[in-house]
Amino acid sequence: MATGGATATGGATGTGGATGSGGTANSGGATSTGGATGLGGATGRGGATGTGGGTGAGGAGGAAFPFPVNFKGQYCTLPATYDNEKVRTAYEQWKETTVTSEGAGGFLRVKKPDSGSVIGSTVSEGIGYGMILAVYMDDQTVFDGLWKYEQSHLDGNGLMDWEIGPDNKVIGSGAATDGDEDMAWALVMADRQWGGKGTLDDTYLNHAKKLIDLILKHEVDTKRGYMLKPGDAWGDVDLTNPSYFAPAYFRVFGQVTGKTDEWNKVIAGNYDILERSLNAASGNADNGLVPAWCNSAGTPVETNGVKHFQNDSTRTPFRVGQDYCYFGEPRAKSYLDKITSFYVGVGVADIVDGYELDGTPRPEKAVGGKQAASFVGPAGVGAMSDVKHQAFLDEAYAAVATLNLTAGTIYYQKSWTALSLLMLTGSFADLTQVPVK
Repeated sequence: MATGGATATGGATGTGGATGSGGTANSGGATSTGGATGLGGATGRGGATGTGGGTGAGGAGGAAFPFPVNFKGQYCTLPATYDNEKVRTAYEQWKETTVTSEGAGGFLRVKKPDSGSVIGSTVSEGIGYGMILAVYMDDQTVFDGLWKYEQSHLDGNGLMDWEIGPDNKVIGSGAATDGDEDMAWALVMADRQWGGKGTLDDTYLNHAKKLIDLILKHEVDTKRGYMLKPGDAWGDVDLTNPSYFAPAYFRVFGQVTGKTDEWNKVIAGNYDILERSLNAASGNADNGLVPAWCNSAGTPVETNGVKHFQNDSTRTPFRVGQDYCYFGEPRAKSYLDKITSFYVGVGVADIVDGYELDGTPRPEKAVGGKQAASFVGPAGVGAMSDVKHQAFLDEAYAAVATLNLTAGTIYYQKSWTALSLLMLTGSFADLTQVPVK
């Protein structure tokens, strides 16, 4: 969930979730080892690039795509060298630090060790991140445990309440769109990875279809050009968070549910908002620094005191980067050209965790040489879109691979270290495009 929530007129009060960055950091990075030959097409089981193959972490066996996948399609560039063991280590560190059965009602949850409305709480965003990591790392036990926890905390619309306390009671009611869409993607990938239903009460695919339909019904504003709402409890409010826009997901959601036309409208409408949010009035026409919150006209809207490019906004080049990597979308490339040029001008070592829309640095935790994986990682993903940014991509990967870019909250930075390394090494792939050997 994003930071903050405005009161929803014509509906329930929208509650915001606090994400942040975490811990100590270091901008450096030893050069990783491994190969980076991409396969331009179908890798199959396990891929063959980089070092550190092997089976997944904690999986039940029989995965169609055991880690590492290392899939390089025709659109994106991978780092010149990388090490799959760095991804595995990042996952294990994330798992050890944040995944717990305590206060999970017999299941598993992702806790926020040093943040949240109450220290140790769980947000739906974290469940989404966890399910994504678990499915690509072939950790079916963790995956199923997280989804069962989600299913035990549903609101009246059948979506997860966005924040749950360490005592297993609801703190923040109403759903958060970003968490829901990440969980839906993970469920589709689980069907591709394992098939069947694991230890769930129904198949991964059926759970995915149900969740995707609920997102479309309750978290998309058809009155405002299919704008994504912050969640299901926001009523008739002209407010969106650009970092919730995940066009690559939406293409697959349409394919899975047979509602391609509707999801294409969501994609088109939110690309339009993204484009409108970059304008001369905001000083960000050419740098890609989207506001944390804006309305359907792209005008920044201050929400809980925030409207600059911050720890939610930073996800935008990651999500849009996936659309280019998976599908070669020209609108994605246009956006990525802008924000990657901005980041290249800054340089990997000088990226901070916050910017005014005009590009003025506004660091929060990333000070005194510290850095945040939540910024450096997505900046690297954006650079995957063009081989001319190879040097920047290599440097961004190396920095995240130190596993030391932890400026901010433990939960958020551990999550984005693992997610970024997974994407940068080609293992955060659209498994519907990767044939099984």
